[in-house]
Amino acid sequence: MDDWIDYYDSTHTIYVSRLHRDLHFQIIARDIIGYISSPDAVVLDYACGEALSANQVAAACGQLILAEPAPGVRGRLIARFAPNTRIRVRSLDDVRKMQDQSIDLVVMNSVAQYMAPDELDAALLNIRRILKPSGKLVLGDILQPNVGMFRDVMALLGFGLRHGFLKDALIGLISTALSDYRQLRTRIGLQRYSEDEITAKLRAAGFAVQRAHTNIGHNRWRMTFIARPPLVR
Repeated sequence: MDDWIDYYDSTHTIYVSRLHRDLHFQIIARDIIGYISSPDAVVLDYACGEALSANQVAAACGQLILAEPAPGVRGRLIARFAPNTRIRVRSLDDVRKMQDQSIDLVVMNSVAQYMAPDELDAALLNIRRILKPSGKLVLGDILQPNVGMFRDVMALLGFGLRHGFLKDALIGLISTALSDYRQLRTRIGLQRYSEDEITAKLRAAGFAVQRAHTNIGHNRWRMTFIARPPLVR
């Protein structure tokens, strides 16, 4: 995961325009809010990125913890959200030290593809530890083995068409093809999981699992899963 952390900590061009970037985070915030079950909930956004719409999420819960591995991004989060007393910014090392059964909702969105399988296993075990018995993990944007880059391209173009940045999306795709992102994706690759594979991983970490009807974000070709500690009878 370190190479991807370094990439996202650099000046990258993953978003084709400011509108694309802003809409991306607005839609993710909207979808996260849909999973918050109580206005007093403690919510952890695991490897949250820039989290530009975190204020909206924080307004829907008691406390929002933004956990981010990239130090440069983390510094910007601290500066951006310093006025909001409901938001705390932490590193992933801090997450590993959190108190048992202290979190109501963990969202790990568009993260699993950048983690080695053993890194994901370790993260899931730790999340299981810090979740309250009534809590849940939302694992979103899982890439499927049989869905390639073409679907990502089509999802971006459709997103651009619906929201008025199609031209920027076309230009951005050309830029991405020549960028460090494409080189890194070719060299390292992204982790892909079938529904059965990711379900098995979550169950091995001690979760009861179901697939969500819709994915977090705009890409309908990717998967989201809802995982909960099993009920104790």
